[in-house]
Amino acid sequence: MEPIIELLQVSKLFKNKKAVDQISFSIQKGEVVAILGPNGAGKTTTMMMMLGLLEPSDGSVELFGQSPKEKTTREKIGALLQEVSVIDALKVREIIQLFRSYYPQPLSYEELVTFTGFTKDELQKRANKLSGGQKRRLGFALAMAGNPDVLFFDEPTVGMDVTSRKLFWNTVNELKMRGKTILFTTHYLQEADDIAERVILFDKGKIIGDGTPQNIKAKLLKQSVSFTPISVISFEEIRNIAHVTDVYEKNGRIYVLTDNTDAVLASIFDRKLPVQHIEIERGRLEDAFEQLVEKREAI
Repeated sequence: MEPIIELLQVSKLFKNKKAVDQISFSIQKGEVVAILGPNGAGKTTTMMMMLGLLEPSDGSVELFGQSPKEKTTREKIGALLQEVSVIDALKVREIIQLFRSYYPQPLSYEELVTFTGFTKDELQKRANKLSGGQKRRLGFALAMAGNPDVLFFDEPTVGMDVTSRKLFWNTVNELKMRGKTILFTTHYLQEADDIAERVILFDKGKIIGDGTPQNIKAKLLKQSVSFTPISVISFEEIRNIAHVTDVYEKNGRIYVLTDNTDAVLASIFDRKLPVQHIEIERGRLEDAFEQLVEKREAI
């Protein structure tokens, strides 16, 4: 299957400083991909190059097999960037209708209103009267106006309240069901954990991890099975179980560190070990990212 987006050995220099350093990856149709990393890691610069708003210093960026600057490419993409600038004198409904008119097959006005949750009163507001969260929602509507095949969201939920954030991600799931390809950056790592099928981790302009949230966590984090013993259990017997890396006791509970919690649980049941109150801790994407960055800084 041909990738929709392909970056090959891409670098970007600003005043002799490498913001992006020899990165390569491809994205297939229908993927939902989170691009994560600390401030200055190169996430936004990479997204701007994919949108054709920045030119790579080296390497190539292609969308649909051609330059992102091509008119036919631009008609297939939508973007919500960190700064949303609109015509202040127009009302929300007027701006949405205006942007719809730019595209040959736009999403319906009614769908855009439903997706973004604008009320009748908000649709009558002029753009210069909108709050930060309302401007983000308007930017979201404009990104979707042309019914694009690929959507780019740069820190999309910054400034949104809890209700708007929930509606946004529900809409992203709906777009995913329609086969849209979605890339987003976020500082809310739990959002990436919940929504993304794939995570690309950036640090200091390089890609330091690429895989599903589950795979990244499984490779990096200390997962554990813990339980309360009903009677005395030999630590040596637990250590002999496949995939067990360490065993320790804390506050009356026994913790078994492992890279495969399912296999350890199966062995505990097979051996009929006297245990109760079993708990599994698989770790968070946030912890995995911190662990990756710490490893790189230590090298």
